[in-house]
Amino acid sequence: MPKIQKICCVGAGYVGGPTMSVIAQKNPHIQITVVDLNEARIKAWNDKDLTKLPIYEPGLDAVVAEARGRNLFFDTDVDKAIDEADMIFISVNTPTKTYGKGKGMAADLKYIELCARQIARVAKTNKIVVEKSTLPVRTAQAIKRILDQTGNGVEFEILSNPEFLAEGTAIQDLMNPDRVLIGGDQTEKGQKAIQELVDIYGAWVPRERILTTNVWSSELSKLTANAFLAQRVSSINAISELCEVSGADVNEVSRAIGTDSRVGSKFLKASVGFGGSCFQKDILNLVYIAKTYGLDAVADYWEQVIIMNDHQKRRFAEKIVTTLFNTVNDKKIAFLGWAFKKDTNDTRESAAIYVANDLIEEEANIHVYDPKVTEQQMLSDLDYLNTRNSEANQNHLTVHQDPYITLKDAHGIAVLTEWDEFKTYDWQRIYDNMQKPAFVFDGRNILDRKELEKIGFEVYTIGKGE
Repeated sequence: MPKIQKICCVGAGYVGGPTMSVIAQKNPHIQITVVDLNEARIKAWNDKDLTKLPIYEPGLDAVVAEARGRNLFFDTDVDKAIDEADMIFISVNTPTKTYGKGKGMAADLKYIELCARQIARVAKTNKIVVEKSTLPVRTAQAIKRILDQTGNGVEFEILSNPEFLAEGTAIQDLMNPDRVLIGGDQTEKGQKAIQELVDIYGAWVPRERILTTNVWSSELSKLTANAFLAQRVSSINAISELCEVSGADVNEVSRAIGTDSRVGSKFLKASVGFGGSCFQKDILNLVYIAKTYGLDAVADYWEQVIIMNDHQKRRFAEKIVTTLFNTVNDKKIAFLGWAFKKDTNDTRESAAIYVANDLIEEEANIHVYDPKVTEQQMLSDLDYLNTRNSEANQNHLTVHQDPYITLKDAHGIAVLTEWDEFKTYDWQRIYDNMQKPAFVFDGRNILDRKELEKIGFEVYTIGKGE
C-alpha cells in the first residue's frame, strides 16, 4: 500500500477531535478531515473563536490553531471524506446498551455498524480502517465481515488503535504517551497496514513506545487497562469508608501504600467516585463478555468495582442528608463542580449527577457552579438519568456564573469536582454568608479541613475519621 496521504476520522467527539488535531500537527504532509453528522459540533470546531471549540481541553486550542486550515479540516460531508481517504479512523460513540440482550452491560455497536456499512457503500479504493472507539473483543472481525461483503473488489485492512487519554490531560497524553497500541492481522498485508500507522505516530512518538499486537489483544487491552485503573479507585474508596469509622486518614493510608514500588501512587485518591465515558462503560462491557463466555466468577469480580463506585456516590448523598438533621427538604445545597473531573467540560457519569438526583428526590434545592459546564448540559444529564419530568428538575436546579452567589445562604456545600480554583476562594467570606451551622462536604478531598474548621465550618471529608 502507498504511504498515507489522506486520513478521514468519523466522529468529532472527545477522542476523534483532539487525536486528529495532534496527528495533523505532527504530520503536516497528511491531509486529515474529521467528519460528523452533528452540524452544530462541526460549526464549533470551525469557529474562529477558539474558546468556542466543542471540547474544553487544556492546550487543544493552540494545536487546532496551528493545523486547522492547513491540513486539518472539519466537515459534515462524510461520504466525500471516506471516498478520498487512504486511512479511516472510526471514532463514534459506543454507549452501554439500554435495550434488549445485554441491556445495562454490553456495548451498543449500532453506530459502529452504521459507520462500517457507510464505508462499505462509499469506498471505491483499498482502505485501512482503524478502530479508535472503545470496542469489545472481536469487533474488528464483525467490521471486516461487513466490509468484505461489498462485492466491489475493494480490500480493507482493519486495525485496532485504542485511545488511552485522560480527559483534562488529553493533549499532554497525546504529545507524550506512555504507549501507543496498534493491533492488526498477522498477515503480510496486515503487517504493512500496521507499519503505516506506526509511521504516522512515529513522527513524534519514540518507536519503543509503539506496541504492536494482534487485533484481539489490542481490543482487550483497552478494556483491561480501564478496569484496572477503576479497580484501584474503588479499592481506595472502600478503604475510605473504613477510615471514617476507625479514625484513620485515607490520605495517610494512600501515601503509605503508594510508596510501595509494587503498588505506586496513582489512582489512589479517595473521592465521591469515578465518572467519565470510559471506566464504567468498559468494566460493564468486560463483565458482559465474561458472562457471555460463562465466566461468572470473573464477571462478579469486575462487577464489584461498579457496585463499590455506586455505593460511594450513594453514601455521599446520604451523608449530606443525615448531617443536615435528616432532612434537606427545601434547603439550599450548593454544588461546586459538575464535570466528572477538573479541566474538562465532560459530564458523562459524573458523580454530581447522581448526588444531585438523590438530593432532589429528597426535595432539596440544588445550586451549582462549574466553570465549564452549561445549565443546559446539567439539566440534560438529570433528565437522562431519571423519570421525573423535566420541569421538576428545572424547579430544583439553579445554575450560577458566580461561585459566591452559588454559595450564599446555603445550608451545605458539596465539592463534586476538583477544580483548582475552589481551593483559592475566600472561605471566610463564604462562611459569613451561609446558614449556620455551616457544612462543607468535600467529595474530592481537596480542601484544607483544619483551616475550614478554624473558620467555623463543620467539615466532612471522604476517608477522614472524626
